[in-house]
Amino acid sequence: MTGARSKAVVLWTFVVIALVVLSAPTLVVLGASFTAGNMITFPPEGLSLKWYAAIAGASDLRDAFTRSVIVASICTALAIPSGTLAGIALSKYRVRFANSLQVYLLLPFTVPLIGSGIGLMLVFGEWGILGQLWPVGVACCVINLPFMIWAVTASASSLDPDLELAAANCGAPPLSTFLAVTVPAVTPGIITGALLMFILALNEFLVSLLLVDARIVTLPVQIYNSIRSIITPDLAAISVVFIAVAALAIALLDKLVGLDIFLKSK
Repeated sequence: MTGARSKAVVLWTFVVIALVVLSAPTLVVLGASFTAGNMITFPPEGLSLKWYAAIAGASDLRDAFTRSVIVASICTALAIPSGTLAGIALSKYRVRFANSLQVYLLLPFTVPLIGSGIGLMLVFGEWGILGQLWPVGVACCVINLPFMIWAVTASASSLDPDLELAAANCGAPPLSTFLAVTVPAVTPGIITGALLMFILALNEFLVSLLLVDARIVTLPVQIYNSIRSIITPDLAAISVVFIAVAALAIALLDKLVGLDIFLKSK
């Protein structure tokens, strides 16, 4: 066996192992959601769609999912303008303390999420807005905003500055140049960041757990409350719904932006 072929065999072996490890949890949950039994088992005890019918008829799960969508929508609506402007500013202009800002954007990955969640809980409690749904969306935006900024920065960095100069030379005012030239150029980054923010907020658990009460639980918190007593196949079915939403977001990203462009921007 030649050296090149040996390297290829070793490489593909690691690729297959990685694919198996990454796919196994999803495949197990997917199979368990179709079980005909009353307990989660894999392989499933027969095949049935009754657990999908059960979650469709469960008003508490439907309401929790609706709240999660509302939280994700608030988070995305706040992240698009703030993240877009911040990303463009960091990539196109000389901003004072730019290095400090870059370090600050790393804080969500260096500060434990429980610390951020407790801090936000104390702030919102002082303001008297705990127990409402919209602060959860604000908190998700605060924690995940670097993803939006990085996505826009990647697109803005590839923008040819001559395009904006040409628009200015043609008499376009700064606002028109921004709306007609800059924003369309960074649209792939805006779409990418918005989808990431929506999915991250939809799946956010720890911050939601700290900021909601029993009246307005989101779906991840509802699932957590359920598994504390017993794990039933309907929880596997709702997990598959989460996976389907994430897959839909990836398909939408591929259609609107292109996964090749997205991956090259990272």
